[in-house]
Amino acid sequence: MPVFTIETTYRLPIYRQRTYEAVTAEQACGLAIADEGWDDGKSDADVAGDTYVSGAWEGRDTAYSRKVLPIPSRFGEQPQRKAEHFEVLLGLLKIFANAPAGGLSDAADRRWRTDAAIAKAETILAGEGDPDVSPNREI
Repeated sequence: MPVFTIETTYRLPIYRQRTYEAVTAEQACGLAIADEGWDDGKSDADVAGDTYVSGAWEGRDTAYSRKVLPIPSRFGEQPQRKAEHFEVLLGLLKIFANAPAGGLSDAADRRWRTDAAIAKAETILAGEGDPDVSPNREI
């Protein structure tokens, strides 16, 4: 019977609590993200992520010494699976956003919401902050 070496992983959150002097909470959040010092970090095992498969190889004790095998999506890390599917959903949303309105009375509002959702999704994929779509409306 064949044997396989399977690497599994789980994410363990490391957190820190620090005080930052800033004009707004948003500026304080930016300072906290930019702060690279983690000498006082603590692990939080109570909220560790689910176990997922991070590598698979044919043979016994063959991790990183042979060609990695494809891993079925269902064994992947959940946040990564969501991110990959999010990109597909964004593509579909773009297609629907450019479809004819069909004479619906709320077409303008639907279009604004769709455009705002696309803009936000694109910034998430680009690793940027949320877009400023309108000062009076939220996405």
